[in-house]
Amino acid sequence: MRHQITALPDLDWNLTRPSADFLPMTNDLKVEVKKMLVENLMLQVAAEEIGDDQPLFGPDSLGLDSVDALQLVVALEKNYGLKISDPHAAKKTLQTVNNITATIEAHQAGKK
Repeated sequence: MRHQITALPDLDWNLTRPSADFLPMTNDLKVEVKKMLVENLMLQVAAEEIGDDQPLFGPDSLGLDSVDALQLVVALEKNYGLKISDPHAAKKTLQTVNNITATIEAHQAGKK
């Protein structure tokens, strides 16, 4: 059964300290997402150089374009079963590694 994510869940982006049991999964997932970005989009940057809050698109960003966005949506569906069909949700989700990670975690929590 596939779930469709139509909007990023309401999360408190200003949390200063995530719970101890939440942090390891989040950090591991961020590393996975960064590696996925580098490998699937053939970026000329190391995964470790991508900031968690670094914009992926637009000015002062990683420099991704619309073709990269499409490839990223396909990779998220393939790797995490995350289907993003709403353009507004995609724009919000694909802003940063933190946004992508939060959406994946919300999707995985919804499957339980």
